[in-house]
Amino acid sequence: MNVRLGYACISETVNITTSSSYTYTNYCKEKDEKKLDRIIRSNFLSLYELLKYNEKNNIHFYRMSSNLVPLATKKEVILDYITPYQEEYQKIKEQIIKTKIRIDFHPNEYCVLNSIKKEVVNQSIEILKYHYRILEALGIKEKILVLHIGSLSGGKKAAITRFCNSFHQLEKKIQKAIAIENDDKVFTIDDCIEISNRLNIPIVLDYHHHLCNKGTLTEEEFLPQVIATWKGKIPKMHFSSPKNRKPSEIRSHHDYIDPDAFIHFLETIKSYTKKVDIMIEAKKKDEAMFRLIRQLKYKTNYVFADETTFFIE
Repeated sequence: MNVRLGYACISETVNITTSSSYTYTNYCKEKDEKKLDRIIRSNFLSLYELLKYNEKNNIHFYRMSSNLVPLATKKEVILDYITPYQEEYQKIKEQIIKTKIRIDFHPNEYCVLNSIKKEVVNQSIEILKYHYRILEALGIKEKILVLHIGSLSGGKKAAITRFCNSFHQLEKKIQKAIAIENDDKVFTIDDCIEISNRLNIPIVLDYHHHLCNKGTLTEEEFLPQVIATWKGKIPKMHFSSPKNRKPSEIRSHHDYIDPDAFIHFLETIKSYTKKVDIMIEAKKKDEAMFRLIRQLKYKTNYVFADETTFFIE
């Protein structure tokens, strides 16, 4: 099995942020369009620099921050975040093409496609449009927007039906970008398989969430089904370790990854796929990823192709 590791949004190694903000409260007070423009351009420049860092460290898998463009989905703010920034998009696009890095987005907790509130669903659709437009402007061919199922209001059956109904309100091109992830409290991998079968969309297995919130299917039963949803593309999975074994903290992410638990995970999935991209969701981001890699080199005989890619027999 060929494994590539990646990290999300922020590098703990270099002091670069792609998420400089301009709050709506401050914007309403100041109405400073030039300040907003400076922040957007700064975030794009930081993204380019972070992608250069990824290249130098042979990182082939990365999640972009949803906060690249402050106020982009605020309906009270009229903002063209595409046309004025073509030069920035082109520069980033060329870097992505050059390195062939796999990029995705994971919209935040405000994107609740199955909410019982119409205004929340409408806003969630706008959030997805924003993310898709960024991916489009960057020329990314494999567009992936990872979503949780969301609200449990009305019971699980009704919540799943609402998700599917709202999904069908999306533009076809956005539907093709959606992937769903199991969560740590409500929607299990079983539920994701049910939705995937109904909507024909891929599943991102979050193994930590699975351990916190198991369904009825065994790993031997659900792993081949999850892999199959990617239809020949490299499956994406998420891995993190619990902050503490206490029930109150088991869902929280640790700063780092438990290497023995990670090795067990790899040994579990290797029979089901020849390739996998794994997002390390530790609080220490890339620092945690590289620490894990050093531990893997000590504890295993995995063959490393570069800094973040290795092979398991």
